[in-house]
Amino acid sequence: MFDFFSNNYEILRALHIIAVIAWMAGLMYLPRIFIYHSNVEIGSQTDETLKTMERKLFRFIMEPSMIVVWCLGLSLIMARGGYEFLKNHFVMVKLTMVILITIVHMFYGKWQSEFANGKRPLNHVFYRFINELPFILMIIAVFMVVLEPSF
Repeated sequence: MFDFFSNNYEILRALHIIAVIAWMAGLMYLPRIFIYHSNVEIGSQTDETLKTMERKLFRFIMEPSMIVVWCLGLSLIMARGGYEFLKNHFVMVKLTMVILITIVHMFYGKWQSEFANGKRPLNHVFYRFINELPFILMIIAVFMVVLEPSF
């Protein structure tokens, strides 16, 4: 089984990067929609349009991308030696960043659902701030995986 992952490492890594790009695009775009949505009148045509945009972005792009990122990421860990590879501190930092990004993703899903139910969970200023968080976490994760620092 490890042979499959090792023999296809570069293909798996390329697919993983593609999935990360799709997921990150959604993680950075959805709060931008929330910013606009938080100021729109409930029940208006714009409200309905933004609900549709949020739902489709979250359910059809972000959710599948996140699942693919996790599955391929775990397969890459297996290709690099599984448990032994996890002993590297940079891997644990990277995984921590991915877990934190996943938690942000779950909050986005909660807020998307609240908007869909006619609520305005937070204000546009908060969404402007939270919009940057996944990007910062991703930067740390990328540096960990590319540089593989030993500390």
